[in-house]
Amino acid sequence: MKTISLNIDKALGVITKKQVDALEPEVKNGLEMLHKGTGKGSDFLGWLHLPSSIKESELKDIEKTAAKLRKCKAVVVIGIGGSYLGTKAVVEAMNNSFDWLQKKRKNPVILYAGHHIGEDYLSELSETLKDVKFGIINISKSGTTTEPAIAFRVLKKLLEKNVGKKESKECIVAITDKSRGALRTLADKEGYKTFIIPDDTGGRFSVLTPVGLLPVAVAGISIRDLLKGAVDMEKATDEKVPFAQNMAAIYAATRNALYEKGKKVEILANFHPKMHYIGEWWKQLYGESEGKDGKGIFPASVDFTTDLHSMGQWIQDGERIIFETVISVEKPENRVTVPTDKADLDGLNYLAGKRVDEVNKMAELGTQLAHVDGGVPNIRITMPELNAYYIGQLFYFFEKACGISGYVLGVNPFDQPGVEAYKKNMFALLNKPGYEKESKAIKAKL
Repeated sequence: MKTISLNIDKALGVITKKQVDALEPEVKNGLEMLHKGTGKGSDFLGWLHLPSSIKESELKDIEKTAAKLRKCKAVVVIGIGGSYLGTKAVVEAMNNSFDWLQKKRKNPVILYAGHHIGEDYLSELSETLKDVKFGIINISKSGTTTEPAIAFRVLKKLLEKNVGKKESKECIVAITDKSRGALRTLADKEGYKTFIIPDDTGGRFSVLTPVGLLPVAVAGISIRDLLKGAVDMEKATDEKVPFAQNMAAIYAATRNALYEKGKKVEILANFHPKMHYIGEWWKQLYGESEGKDGKGIFPASVDFTTDLHSMGQWIQDGERIIFETVISVEKPENRVTVPTDKADLDGLNYLAGKRVDEVNKMAELGTQLAHVDGGVPNIRITMPELNAYYIGQLFYFFEKACGISGYVLGVNPFDQPGVEAYKKNMFALLNKPGYEKESKAIKAKL
């Protein structure tokens, strides 16, 4: 099998290859800290050897549970952040873009809840699922995170009304802590099927645990291919692999070299609309891992060519604090050619007979040339195809590079202290028990 590849040639100019190579000692040190567990956050390194360590019995259990849930018309994945973004990234990339319109369905529609506190969204979802036998995959380590906890309360009640309390228990799966927390307590009490979120794996690194594997399997996507890709990338980015051949090491060094030269924003771009949520997953991975201690590259994402007609102006001519990482897919799954039109009123007959992807590739090349000429360094990641195997490679590559990059930056890549700030204010404003002092203080401030 081929592998995804990395090319930094178009990032050179603002930085030199010598400057990238000069970071080799720091990158090697970061790799060593990951593999020896000597860096900050070392109790959250479960993802590091996860692809190669998952057991056959675990895979069979996930596949068996997924087959049971596939009997439902729809399955709602309840979770926020890393508890749903990886799943949505894979499902959106792999499924037919118009899957929800297909009359003959092999697998249930995958829906999402608990990733925000939108009342209209939850109301519309509930109305859509009225009188429907649907499944729930509730993902929460604690079971008390506000957004998913509200969604689960609402949807659990609806499911019990639709199919009865006894049958509803067969349609609910909890992915949670192995021994403690509100969701674990409820799952044990009600007899829900459960899977464990490993203690040593943070949410944004959890896509290759049951958190991502179960809903991806429910969608009919091969989790074995996904894991095989991750296993191969685990080997390709091992600490024993020389710096010059280690994609994750080179990517970490390049982006840190650019950061040192004032490139404060990294834009992940793609030319394949089905990759939108891969960008969303990537943003959380890097934003939550690096954005702390008053430093870190700001992660943004765009979908080209769509966003060339909106964000393209700023990228081309705006403040030169950005660089791009472009994910390019070599081979599309399907084939569409531009037809001939006798009148040629749109002037497109010069494209007649060409594949649409050929036009897209020339747009991609033209964009790269324009942006590089405009002072935007470009890193290029090439995927041979958009399939589960290469997505597995991509996920692990980004995770490994993120861990290295965080250590080079000098932060703990595996905590997220800033996430709690809004929660404390929200709980105080809602008069949550235990927040009386904070409630009094914040109301006085208002």
